[in-house]
Amino acid sequence: MKKNDFGKGSITWIIIKQAVPLIIAQLAQLLYSIVDRIFIGHIPDTGKSELTGLGICFPIITLIMAFTLLFGLGGTPLFSIARGAKHDDQAKDVMTHSLILLLFSSFILTAIGYLTMKPLLYSLGASDVTYLYARRYLLFYLIGTPFLMIGSGMNFYISAQGRPGTAMITTLSGAAVNVILDPILIFKMGLGIRGAAIATVLSQIVSFIWVMSFFFGNRSDISLKIKGFRFSFKTAFKIVSVGITNFIMEATNCVIQIVCNKSLKYYGGDDYVTIMTVINSVRAILGLIVSGLTSGSQPVLGFNYGAAKYDRVRKGIRVNTAMGLIYTAFAWAFVFIFPGFFISLFTNDASIVTLGTKYLKIYFMGYVFMSLQFSGQTTFMSLAKTKYAITFSILRKIIIVVPLTLILPLLLKDSISGIFWAEPISNIIGGSASFITMYFTVYRKLKDKKD
Repeated sequence: MKKNDFGKGSITWIIIKQAVPLIIAQLAQLLYSIVDRIFIGHIPDTGKSELTGLGICFPIITLIMAFTLLFGLGGTPLFSIARGAKHDDQAKDVMTHSLILLLFSSFILTAIGYLTMKPLLYSLGASDVTYLYARRYLLFYLIGTPFLMIGSGMNFYISAQGRPGTAMITTLSGAAVNVILDPILIFKMGLGIRGAAIATVLSQIVSFIWVMSFFFGNRSDISLKIKGFRFSFKTAFKIVSVGITNFIMEATNCVIQIVCNKSLKYYGGDDYVTIMTVINSVRAILGLIVSGLTSGSQPVLGFNYGAAKYDRVRKGIRVNTAMGLIYTAFAWAFVFIFPGFFISLFTNDASIVTLGTKYLKIYFMGYVFMSLQFSGQTTFMSLAKTKYAITFSILRKIIIVVPLTLILPLLLKDSISGIFWAEPISNIIGGSASFITMYFTVYRKLKDKKD
């Protein structure tokens, strides 16, 4: 089987070929949750409360994904660098360790979720009304945790082998099942938010089966190390040391969601938690392109770095930055021209649409600077420079966003708007700092290295 060589040909075209299927795949991945939110928000009478209940569950879902990135995506830079250096046995060992780590952590997280469900949901900002709906969703959603973590985590290795099309099918197949089952279970069978959770779990099982069939069906260029495998804490530590960047980036999103939900509930009530749920959904949709570029370029940059082709790494950074800037500028303009369109996708409640339009514009004010954050973070993660990636993730989200979310409502006449202003301010400061540091500590230094 011919292996994909990221060290030859137009690096721009290679990144695009990697990114496009991943963007489609991530769009499908979003359908797991976005379609749920759209259908739930339009349930007669209880839709708004059920959507708020789902929003309460977001930090838990985000934390599960954080561990998926820690053990799944955390290993792929090491895998790509080893593959670029033609150390296939090392690449195989890294991939197998990721599978084991994903398996055990998924069972632990599922158990913790069930054992702490009630106090956890109330601590995340649930009211007596929204707790009932959050619990209904989580009771079923947690069943799919092992399938989600292993399916999504190992899918990164399919893409890292230069097979983004195969990785795309993973999420497309699951998303198709979710889209078909959602209206049947939510409306026709009258299961409401429980139906959305059941549809999600079934779709995750389908994706899991597809991923496992790839690795155990001899289609993988580098197979899992089954015979003679011995677990190494040293290898596990390497995966965690790289993946901690992705983990912190996602886990800090969890912290922000908790702080925002509790602040919004305090200053405005459940309706404002609903608005933030909708705005987070819009951001997830619009972030697909940049996220796809990030995922698509990481194995390419890592491969060429491992192969000591530093000029190609520099060009890859330039391509990634330019495409990110162009896209985020267009996305920002689209939000400002058609804000009501995005809000109405998720609810037909007139008050939510009116208020949501106002706060959506504030939230996306500094969106262009997110491309600089992504460019810097992608480069750091691709080259396994975890120290920088962790620093700037914590800077933007914990050091800037969280304090601003707590302080700005006290300073502004409209306290609620202060919570939404925290995001654009953090994008401008954090994105600029990440990119400038990457430029001087990585990009310029690569120029002095010889290929």
